[in-house]
Amino acid sequence: MFKDILTTEEQFMELRALAGKPSVRALNKVIDHLDDHCREFIAKSPFLTLATSGPGGRCDVSPRGDAPGFVLVLDDHHLFIPERPGNKRMDSVQNILHNPNVGLLFMIPGLGETLRINGKAYVCRDQELIERTAAYGKTPLFGIGVEVEECFAHCAKAFLRSGLWKPDTWLSEDSQPSMPKMLADHCKMPDMTAEDVEKALQEGYATRLY
Repeated sequence: MFKDILTTEEQFMELRALAGKPSVRALNKVIDHLDDHCREFIAKSPFLTLATSGPGGRCDVSPRGDAPGFVLVLDDHHLFIPERPGNKRMDSVQNILHNPNVGLLFMIPGLGETLRINGKAYVCRDQELIERTAAYGKTPLFGIGVEVEECFAHCAKAFLRSGLWKPDTWLSEDSQPSMPKMLADHCKMPDMTAEDVEKALQEGYATRLY
C-alpha cells in the first residue's frame, strides 16, 4: 500500500538532512516541570487530548474537556485530570495500567499555540482530589494523575493552516458528516436507526454530562 517507507536509522538521518535541523529555540524550549507559564495555560484551558498506548503498542487518543481550570495542578510535577462520564469503554485506563507513558495536548479556543506535556500516568481514586474536582454536585469516580516529565509550547502552524479557530472556515450544519448515521452503520444493530442514535446522543448530552 505504502511505497518508499523508512525502516532504518540511516534512512531517518537522510531524511533529517533534507528536513533540516531544529532551531536552538525548538531544542531548548523543553522544561521538566510546571512553571508559572504552564500553570496559567492549564488554568485557562477547557480542553485536552490524552494519548496512551497499550499492549503491543496499540495507540489511542482521547479527548477531555470541561470548564477552564478543571485540571488540577498539584505542584511543579503533578497534575490531576478528573474523569467525567463518557462511553464507559475505559480504553485510556486499560492502556495506562499496561503502559503509564502518556502525552497531553492542552488547547485554548482562539489561541493557535498549544501546551504539550509528557509523563507517567496513574489511575487515581484519591478522595480529596475527587472531591476538589466535583462539578454540578457530581464527583468523578476517579481521575488520571500525571507525573510531569516534559513540558513545552507547540507553535500555531497546524491551526493556521487548518483555520480551526476561524468560524468562516467551518462547515455549514447541513454539510457536516452525520455522526448518528455513522454510528448506526458502524454498530450494525438492525433495530437501531440514525434517528434513534440522534435521540440517544441528545438525551445523553442533556442529562449525563456529569
